[in-house]
Amino acid sequence: MNNTHEPPPQKRKPWREPMVWLVFAIPAAAVFASFALLYESARSSGNNDMVPDDVKRTAQIQTADLAPDARAQQLHLGAVARTAKGTIEVDPVAGEFDRHAPLRLSLHHPTVARLDMVMELAPTANGWSKVQDIDLSHDWNVQLAPMDGAWRLQGRWIARQQAIYLQPAVGNNN
Repeated sequence: MNNTHEPPPQKRKPWREPMVWLVFAIPAAAVFASFALLYESARSSGNNDMVPDDVKRTAQIQTADLAPDARAQQLHLGAVARTAKGTIEVDPVAGEFDRHAPLRLSLHHPTVARLDMVMELAPTANGWSKVQDIDLSHDWNVQLAPMDGAWRLQGRWIARQQAIYLQPAVGNNN
């Protein structure tokens, strides 16, 4: 016979049980993550459309006006934009440009709309220019157009490159 007397097991308090913490912690973490995602989506909402053009939406179809691109193709326009020493210069390389009219150069950040820049380039002896420093640590979507928007040239400025060729977005761009 065993005369050892073991004390009865003591009942632990509920907050000392790991399973109780899991029952409350997992749903609480899901609720917290949901609110964090809602906050982040509300904070970053705005123009996150990667296409800077005016787009018409009818039902589930989106259409953009390609007439300025087609006009640039008809005129056989092409240009080179480059940056050096805090100045952006655009030189015509093909087609007939109005050399006395200013041009609008639009630089669109691929993902962050608040970093987009639009500048007016003044005519010079060789093309157009503006004293403007740009951040070349990332790519830019570039558009060049006259102030009235009659035609448009486009291109992608690759990070750390000093120049870009701008051409019509439609037609044969060889």
